[in-house]
Amino acid sequence: LKSIEVARQSAWDKQEGGNHYKKLAIQPMEYALKNKLDYAQANVVKYVTRHADKNGKEDLLKAIHNIELMIEHYYP
Repeated sequence: LKSIEVARQSAWDKQEGGNHYKKLAIQPMEYALKNKLDYAQANVVKYVTRHADKNGKEDLLKAIHNIELMIEHYYP
């Protein structure tokens, strides 16, 4: 049997469910990982970045909700 090497596409080069991140210079996940953001911080970046191309006002409200959760967590 010959060993066959399968060329795999980088996870950074594909997107499941839409294309709203593909056009960005840096994806929210990459930004979050490189800057060691916690879950809530990363979600704020994600929702604010995609709102115009995905869920509009709903995404901005989700960002606000994450900020409210952060305030309650970090400043009880």
